[in-house]
Amino acid sequence: MEVQITSENFESLKNGQLPLVVDFWATWCGPCRMIAPVIAELAKEYDGRITVGKCDVEENEDLAMEYGIRNIPTILFFKGGQMVDKLVGAVNKAKLDEKFQSIL
Repeated sequence: MEVQITSENFESLKNGQLPLVVDFWATWCGPCRMIAPVIAELAKEYDGRITVGKCDVEENEDLAMEYGIRNIPTILFFKGGQMVDKLVGAVNKAKLDEKFQSIL
C-alpha cells in the first residue's frame, strides 16, 4: 500500500526500519499518471518489505527542492536513511522491480 509523503512525515519514513521508495509526481503530469498503476502494484507486492510513498511536488515544494527534483516523475530510493538510487521519467515495471530488488 502506498503512503502519502509530506514534509511532516518524510524524515520518519526515510529513517524507518524499511527501505523507502518515493514517487515525486503531480496531478497534471501525464507520465506520472502512466506509471502510477505500476507503482501501486509494486507497493502491494513489496508490502511489509519496502515502504512506497507518493509525494506531490506542488504540495511539498521543499522536499522537491531539497532533492533537486526538476523533472517528474522522479523516483528516489532510500535505505538506512540515505538516498541510494534515482530514476527519472516513466520506466517499465521490470526496471522498477529491478530497483526495488536492489534495496532489499
